[in-house]
Amino acid sequence: MLKKSLFAIVAVAMLATITTAGEIKIHNWPTGGFIPQEIPGLSIPVTMDIGYWVHIKDQDKIKIKMTQKGIHEYEGCTDMVVDCNFNLTLSVSISATGKISGKYSTSISPADIDLPGGTTTVCAKLKEADLNTKSGDVYMAGGSKNVHVANIKVKVVPR
Repeated sequence: MLKKSLFAIVAVAMLATITTAGEIKIHNWPTGGFIPQEIPGLSIPVTMDIGYWVHIKDQDKIKIKMTQKGIHEYEGCTDMVVDCNFNLTLSVSISATGKISGKYSTSISPADIDLPGGTTTVCAKLKEADLNTKSGDVYMAGGSKNVHVANIKVKVVPR
């Protein structure tokens, strides 16, 4: 019995050496049940394309509170932490809500962030603020707190 098993193993080994890569040729499957056999020389490469991702940490906590710098001038800034898997450039735009009219502007510095990320500062400014702006039929009263006057949008592009 031992002689037959040894003969079967030698026969399989010999057959494996005379087959071409990527195929297996045997007359009888190795003893001991159907044991999986690796196909010699076959290796399948697996590839993938890596997608771009950007994450702004603590988005729900990012707010800018503008403070008065002059009678009709306000400004404020906040830091924003960016995680990313590519070098990027950020840009910002601002749109007024209509509660207070004036000349709104926004900036971001630094605009270029290298992977794996970093911190940038976003600022908002309001010049020539019309403190007599009507919201509907109501004027915005002096002493009003946390009036939502604008929204800043952040855009990203790879560089």
